Amino acid sequence: MQLASRLSRVKPSATIAISAKAAALKAAGKSVIALSFGEPDFDTPQNIKDAAIKAIQAGDTKYTAVDGTPKLKEAIVAKFKRENGLTYTTKQISVGTGGKQVLYNAFMATLSEGDEVIIPAPYWVSYPEMVLLAEGTPVIVQCAAENRFKLNAADLERAITPKTKWVLLNSPSNPSGAAYTRTELKAITEVLVRHPHVWLLTDDMYEHLVYDDFEFTTPAQIEPSLYDRTLTMNGVSKAYCMTGWRIGYAGGPEKLIKAMGDIQSQSTSNPSSIGQAAAVEALNGPQDFIPQNNAEFKKRRDLVVKMLNETKGLSCHTPEGAFYVYPSCAGLIGATAPSGAVIKNDEDVVNYLLESEGVAVVHGAAFGLSPHFRVSYATSTDVLEEACRRIQRACRALSFPNDSAAR
Repeated sequence: MQLASRLSRVKPSATIAISAKAAALKAAGKSVIALSFGEPDFDTPQNIKDAAIKAIQAGDTKYTAVDGTPKLKEAIVAKFKRENGLTYTTKQISVGTGGKQVLYNAFMATLSEGDEVIIPAPYWVSYPEMVLLAEGTPVIVQCAAENRFKLNAADLERAITPKTKWVLLNSPSNPSGAAYTRTELKAITEVLVRHPHVWLLTDDMYEHLVYDDFEFTTPAQIEPSLYDRTLTMNGVSKAYCMTGWRIGYAGGPEKLIKAMGDIQSQSTSNPSSIGQAAAVEALNGPQDFIPQNNAEFKKRRDLVVKMLNETKGLSCHTPEGAFYVYPSCAGLIGATAPSGAVIKNDEDVVNYLLESEGVAVVHGAAFGLSPHFRVSYATSTDVLEEACRRIQRACRALSFPNDSAAR
């Protein structure tokens, strides 16, 4: 069988690939610490699990409306109004099997060959690949550490062309943890106001995972004139510790939401009825566990940033949110491992850390910005301390051509 030519446009997920390699080493008996997974280690709250069990016992196990039950859509409408000051009707809400499906549906419903999507780098690994599968063209804008990994208005202005269809923003960000302030978002929205052919897709999946009194805002909240050309995506995976439940959602213009529903109706149809019942409870139920989890995440963030900044050859910013850090490993490039191999790029760094000390992280090239790597701190303090000690030991074992160039 001849496979579809579109497959040549995309590559497998690097995060899944590194996790698979780590799993293989672990199965072979090596001590491995995986800091490559993007999911909280906290369990789903009991009230949410109880709601799912109740739904099963009540027989809510049948097909639902293609893009979400009325109860879940009503809960999402209330969430957007309560937390973001955004007013939608249930006809403006789409529910998918995770946030990834919502994004994929949006691209499939709107992109034609040659349409451009502006994606700030570092980016979540799936963004450009989904654009390519939809026959669009990813336009990558580098957002260096000096800018705290954020897109600025001037760079956005330069990237926009007559072919630009979407700008995609993720705040807080996977992989950097960077989150945009209201002032920073206002500058970006002012650019978009001047380009009425450009739509905005905002991935707010990490909305509730912010620290140090950071105040989350979303672009349509800041610039109401963009409301009719903004798709605001979110979900229950991260803040509610429900990654395996696979429920994502979005609010946007009714015409776009209908088109996304048409795509979904001919692909997966409805998300799990049980997952949707659980998501209703997540959005409507108690929220007090979120700040409790965040307090623990903040401790972990501070620990990892401190230990990485004490590591030879590494430099790490303190992010505003999510549960990732994105340290620079520029100081390791050109070093020689005990095996005699020369570290040439961040993928070499990641492979060296995994093979020498059993620490699995993801290389920056996978996220579009090198030389960095992503560390997920969504695991226990003890595990993080041990992982960072291993990273420090691995970096000390390297030989540097000019040792003064590395910290």
